[in-house]
Amino acid sequence: MFLVGLTGGIAAGKSTVADLWQSLGAEIVDADELAREVVQPGSLGLARIVETFGHGVLNGDNSLNRTELANIVFANFEKRKQLESITHPLIRELALQRLFNAKAHVVVYVIPLLVESASDLPFDFVVAVEAPVSDQVQRMIDTRGMTEEESLARVGSQASPAERANVADRILSSNQSLALLLNDAKILFKELESLAKKKAQENVG
Repeated sequence: MFLVGLTGGIAAGKSTVADLWQSLGAEIVDADELAREVVQPGSLGLARIVETFGHGVLNGDNSLNRTELANIVFANFEKRKQLESITHPLIRELALQRLFNAKAHVVVYVIPLLVESASDLPFDFVVAVEAPVSDQVQRMIDTRGMTEEESLARVGSQASPAERANVADRILSSNQSLALLLNDAKILFKELESLAKKKAQENVG
């Protein structure tokens, strides 16, 4: 398996790249999806969140009220760290299970908080997708119904582009047309396939 870490700021274009790579044959594991799984009703993750933040973060059906929880943690660094200390280990454990069972030659783990979580997964290659903050904010307003203030808070809670660049092997810019981004991503995927083939041959040898 050739493991690619795909990271980037919120609303920067990670899903667009991941969807393209999946269509080209990559197997995708998404940390955001895992994050939802580990806080399902009845889960250990949700129980720990309620214990830490109170029953006010629950909906009437005892599912997690993500909006309420987000309002709490994105405005308070310490509370965000409390939440991460609960969810990050659970997400990592589930990610390892999914990655271990992956069958494709190129496996992509979409992990927005690669830097923040200090992920120690054995990535062969790390790609960061970056966009100007103004574009990120506008996309969150348009597609997620967030206010400008909420959007800026989300961006500010994440690692900086420079911090992601320090761990990335390659940066894809979404500060261009969608067609150009997809073309860049397609060219990079061919490179990743070549690297995966080389790794496989070395392991056999």
